[in-house]
Amino acid sequence: MNTIAPEEVGISSPRLNRIGKAMQSYVDERKLAGLITMIARRGQVLHFERFGMMDIEAGKSMQSDTIFRIHSMTKPITSVAVMMLYEQGDFQLKDPVSRFIPGFKDVRVFMNSTESGLELAEPEREVTMQDLLTHTSGLVYGDPEGSPVEVAVWQADREAEKVTPDETLEEWVQRLVRLPLAHQPGSKWHYGLSTDVLGYVVEVISGLAFDAFLKQRIFVPLGIMDTDFYVPQEKIDRLAAMYGPAEGDGLQIVDPPETSAYSKPKRFLSGGGGLVSTASDYMRFAQMLLNGGELNGVRLLNRETVELMTTNHLSDELIPIQLDPLTSYLKGHGFGLGFAVITNVAQSGMFGSEGSYWWGGAANTFFWVDPREKLIGLIMPQFLASGHYPIQWEFQELSYLAIVD
Repeated sequence: MNTIAPEEVGISSPRLNRIGKAMQSYVDERKLAGLITMIARRGQVLHFERFGMMDIEAGKSMQSDTIFRIHSMTKPITSVAVMMLYEQGDFQLKDPVSRFIPGFKDVRVFMNSTESGLELAEPEREVTMQDLLTHTSGLVYGDPEGSPVEVAVWQADREAEKVTPDETLEEWVQRLVRLPLAHQPGSKWHYGLSTDVLGYVVEVISGLAFDAFLKQRIFVPLGIMDTDFYVPQEKIDRLAAMYGPAEGDGLQIVDPPETSAYSKPKRFLSGGGGLVSTASDYMRFAQMLLNGGELNGVRLLNRETVELMTTNHLSDELIPIQLDPLTSYLKGHGFGLGFAVITNVAQSGMFGSEGSYWWGGAANTFFWVDPREKLIGLIMPQFLASGHYPIQWEFQELSYLAIVD
């Protein structure tokens, strides 16, 4: 991808060079195998650098077209797909999810844990589409050491794996609605499975498989060529290895490309965390958002819809957002329809403008969009220990410190 001189868009090259030194130090100290950083301002890419190795064991250096597992950076893409259907008039934000998934009509809410099991109650109201988009539905991830509902979700997943190791979205949703919500709809912000449910809603409304919808309606129109739920064999040599922290210091490989679950097609198309992508692909998606829903003459959403998505939808009672290990970074934030949104720069303690929005993935991938500065930043490591190092925040800080206009 071609880059311009940083000074053309108000960025200092000497200041920008600090990013390279900082990122390279993570590689030199064997904290990360490798990564890509990318910055665009006013619609122009001014920084696109690669560091270290994409696969240490295979001796492969990081490449500009390396494919990364983006995990929860899938969620903003799913949210855009949903809001494209919203623009078509297929639903309203306050519509109950049961309009598209009848089983949600019978969902129950966790109240208490007793010796005989979970005490459940009727919900005070139904889960809405807005609840799913804002993570206030009560749907949570499974966790064997979490709350009673998180444990129940985890146990149900393990049991399902014995019977159907790779469920379809429909099969998964029909099982999910038999599990309780962790709280009353709309009463708390709780990160979880809501966006995966939205992927199935896209299938129900559009009549297309979720991956087909994304390809036909988002990826091909935007020129996004390497983003999918798996990596085909002809591209597998471009998939980065996944690493995690080793005992003591250093790295250990946890997902080699050739045996990765991402090396073959899946039936479960996770709208919450299933995509792989490249830095260039995701930058195109982010630039579309910054442009108010349009890229190179192709419009996916109108400006008002993007602004609605990137505005805080949480009431004061639901803030501050609690999400370990990111809780300290979410002060001064609300949440929109798929993104964390800065509502108070001073409280956030982060560089960025009010109205900036961002999200990241479990392997420390991260992006942000700052409409006021017309700035996009993107960082792509493959290190499966979220919050272990503050690399994304360091990258973001150094990016802002390079602005000189």
